[in-house]
Amino acid sequence: MAGAAEAATDEKTAGARRRSGGYRRSVKSTRVAVRVTKDALRHVRAGHPWVFDRSIVSLGAEAQPGDLGVIFDDKRRFVAIGLLDPSSPLRLRVLHHGDPATVDAAWFRGRIQQAVDLREPLRRSRKTNAYRVIHGENDGLPGVIVDLYDRVAVVKLYTAAWTPWLDTILDAVQAVLSPSAIVVRSGRVLGDESSVARGELIDPVVQFKENGLTFEADVLRGQKTGHFLDQRENRFRVRGLAKGVEVLDVFCSTGGFGLNAAAGGASAVHFVDQSTFATDAAKRHMSINALDERVTTRATVGDGFEVLKKLAAKGLRFGMVVIDPPSFARRQADVDVALGAYRRLTQLALDVLNDDGVLVQASCSSHVPAEEFCRGVFEVAEQRRQPLREIVRTAHGLDHPIAFAEGAYLKAVFARRTG
Repeated sequence: MAGAAEAATDEKTAGARRRSGGYRRSVKSTRVAVRVTKDALRHVRAGHPWVFDRSIVSLGAEAQPGDLGVIFDDKRRFVAIGLLDPSSPLRLRVLHHGDPATVDAAWFRGRIQQAVDLREPLRRSRKTNAYRVIHGENDGLPGVIVDLYDRVAVVKLYTAAWTPWLDTILDAVQAVLSPSAIVVRSGRVLGDESSVARGELIDPVVQFKENGLTFEADVLRGQKTGHFLDQRENRFRVRGLAKGVEVLDVFCSTGGFGLNAAAGGASAVHFVDQSTFATDAAKRHMSINALDERVTTRATVGDGFEVLKKLAAKGLRFGMVVIDPPSFARRQADVDVALGAYRRLTQLALDVLNDDGVLVQASCSSHVPAEEFCRGVFEVAEQRRQPLREIVRTAHGLDHPIAFAEGAYLKAVFARRTG
């Protein structure tokens, strides 16, 4: 128990320092005894990483963001240790449970090394040099994401509990990955949209490889950390199904699906997104890879639902339709509305899909169960007498491991229309 409660910060490696960005740097964290409900205790012992405010019975002292909360049971036995955020309903994020452990700079470095070791196949790849290094709770570091683009690491924080530990995390990332630069993205947490925290970033637009194709990520201003890495395997699957067909890429973001379709021999690619930034990026990626020289490329800026309606009204049809919308269910209460939206998108996609065409439809809503999402797709097809034959259902890739139920968010279905 003493080891787990022992403090946290190695002053030599994680003391308060100033670099670009003006963050509040690492400070000594306080240990706070935490008592939780019996139900919460059961979940924590089973490995769940979250303790909400309503589950906390008592705190041994007034907590500050980043203090170490040590959970004890009624017999004063150690249960778990985590980071406290007194301003959040998600009050404690569990770092470690089971036997006592000392949470310090060496512990964080070891946890990051474990995550990197898990991704060794990606590290060895000659065709891909961008992947998620730390997937938050699922890699035992709840509330922090680390993505690597070639030699630039991007750290994104989702809770103020990490603010006193930022230097500790940056030191560990530097030691394990040896990046040329580390960017921190955490606008709502630290008050800065983004900043170069370590090293030198020559250009915020970083080129990287994904399955042999060249992409760009704006690591300072792009969405999330600059690119959606989680769909890498699904984009590659599209490449193997697109030969000779016209492809419609709806909610295209920076064009990953359409780009892979072009690389797979598609005759034409039509990008659709409500963001001009996204469609411009998609066209630029086609140009960078010299795919626009042999594949007809179009782009439409507009709402995906409305664009699909207009394309159907014009009688346009495609050999493949990819539907990859943003999350429709940010809360459990949104699930029914989200399922309705996915069903509507299936209807609209079928209106522009050739008789033997392939539908690729995805959801990134963690509150929407994969089974319900997929069932909705096939039910719509049956109701419209445009049946679909399933090719494959997919979930998360190697660099997006899932360690608890709520951590699973990505699901996609590939299906061919048979009538």
